[in-house]
Amino acid sequence: MSLMRNVNRALSATTGLQVRRAVPATPPQPKKAAAAKPGKRPTPVYRCPAPEDLATDRLLRQPVFIMSPVRSGSTLLRMLLNAHSRLHSPHETHIRRLEVDYGTKLSQRAMSALDLERGDLEHLLWDRVLHRELVRSGKDFIVEKTPSNAFVYQRIRDCWPDARFVFLLRHPVSIARSWHEGDPDKRTYDEAAADALRYMKAVENARKGLSGGHVVRYEDITADPEKEMRDLCAFLDVDFEPSMLEYGKKDDTQVVKGLGDWRDKIRTGQVQSGRALPAEDEIPELLRPMCEVWGYSS
Repeated sequence: MSLMRNVNRALSATTGLQVRRAVPATPPQPKKAAAAKPGKRPTPVYRCPAPEDLATDRLLRQPVFIMSPVRSGSTLLRMLLNAHSRLHSPHETHIRRLEVDYGTKLSQRAMSALDLERGDLEHLLWDRVLHRELVRSGKDFIVEKTPSNAFVYQRIRDCWPDARFVFLLRHPVSIARSWHEGDPDKRTYDEAAADALRYMKAVENARKGLSGGHVVRYEDITADPEKEMRDLCAFLDVDFEPSMLEYGKKDDTQVVKGLGDWRDKIRTGQVQSGRALPAEDEIPELLRPMCEVWGYSS
């Protein structure tokens, strides 16, 4: 116990951190992890910072995450938000794919002595990357919109306990059609519908698992962008700025294929009318339950 106190005293003097018993992620990890499948890394253990630890463990404050399926209009929404003087919304960053590993057993022991498991180190990296991008922008808050974030919403919530969440919905059939049209040689419409449905289910799970978020629909944005941006700005506690509605034309350096929508409509710099909603008889059985859950079907 005296050794622990001495270590804490030394660390506090230099870093402000203290050594504590490592707390596993929720749900608790078994003492002996099951053997991982070949080529698959075990789930990392991480700690959700307590309020008193945020000052040392996180640089970002109140980051905003758009939870949305693919092809749901998230690039349009991020363009509108990025046109605000206080909000910075870059292209998709895919930070959840940034991983940390130990080069030696000794490095693992050293990090464990600092109460940092692999998941904690990854969270520090995620936070540092987004904070760097925010500082470079000169703005106050970052808005991240990678669709696959919905699959790890619990971890994002635990990484940033003060994060705010926006749920972007769109008619499931429109999502599937757009996903198919984006690369028709890669996937049939049925394949696109099945793949897009995975994202829709993940977003719905996030809606149920996260409290206090704001829901916005793509169709409402295209029909009345000013109203929707005013409501969203109120949720984010920033003033609405009319300049958001004219976000400006974009070129290849600002709209990159694979990191969001890249086609001509999004490059115009203005909100364009959305496609007509599909009729009831155009909804395939696969997507009908999600249409009902999201209020797109009677």
